[in-house]
Amino acid sequence: MGAVLVTGAAGYIGSHACLELLEAGYDVVGLDNYDNSSPEAIRRVEELAGRSLVAMYEMDLRDREKLNDVFSNHEIDSVMHFAGLKAVGESVAEPMLYYDTNIGSTLALIGAMSKANVKKMVFSSSCTVYGSPTVDQVPLTEQTPLHAVSPYGRTKLLIEEMLSDLCAADPEWSTVSLRYFNPIGAHSSGRIGDAPNGVPNNLLPYIMQVAVGLRDALQVFGDDYPTSDGTCIRDYIHVVDLARGHLDALGLLEEPGFTPINLGTGVGSSVLDVVNASSKAVGREIPYEIKPRRAGDATAVYANPQNARDALGWKAKFDLNDMCVDHWNWQKNNPQGY
Repeated sequence: MGAVLVTGAAGYIGSHACLELLEAGYDVVGLDNYDNSSPEAIRRVEELAGRSLVAMYEMDLRDREKLNDVFSNHEIDSVMHFAGLKAVGESVAEPMLYYDTNIGSTLALIGAMSKANVKKMVFSSSCTVYGSPTVDQVPLTEQTPLHAVSPYGRTKLLIEEMLSDLCAADPEWSTVSLRYFNPIGAHSSGRIGDAPNGVPNNLLPYIMQVAVGLRDALQVFGDDYPTSDGTCIRDYIHVVDLARGHLDALGLLEEPGFTPINLGTGVGSSVLDVVNASSKAVGREIPYEIKPRRAGDATAVYANPQNARDALGWKAKFDLNDMCVDHWNWQKNNPQGY
């Protein structure tokens, strides 16, 4: 059995996937440019796993010559593609950066894979491909109409369409596109976790930076939504559950074609649910202030995860309290990240 190539290996989800792969006995070749990650994450992954990656390359995925060398140097069986930029707000401000990075790197990767005759990929997609669904559309299934509303979401949707077209044109290709909902939490050891650069774009990392004293208070955007407490509802999923979903998806790569799969818990939690669960995990109240709604925020976005159960035999094991406990364990032990 050949190795699994993991792009974006040192990132939040990539590092957890590398650990799960190593612990499951896979050989792993990693690749990262460390733009939004740290080599320390890989060092800690290897420490936790008690074994090393076969190789770890520091490079930009768009460097086709280096990428071809990676495939020449190793017997690679399949690819997990996490590399890419991921901040919705930044993508609105700098759309061309997102198209160049996310689409360009995927085109380069597909080219190198084709040249090396490696035709199996698990792609890191996102629930942003569904855009801002209406309340009557949730829970979201894989058949829910796709309508990305941000440049970031459109890059994910375009890549999905590229992979679908690729599999239709060449029946030897097999790709699974995992549409994540909201990954939070950290490995239970507290050694690897989410370490965003600058101001966090996501709710729980921001809450935990408030808890550890890096920020004064959480800003809650809108408390007048038609929900139980007036705040937006999202589907939060433990990053370890997510990483394990990728290992399950490797089994699906034996079947040709393009397969999109939602990875979520199917449970919607409001912003204040997350604040309360975080306060419980931290052991004190998290200060927050209510601000006006943000443009484009949907009332509720959560998954119907039935297809993941049927196709992968996968089911989320951790609940919101587990996620907050593990995320706080990471944050208090690593207040500045890596």
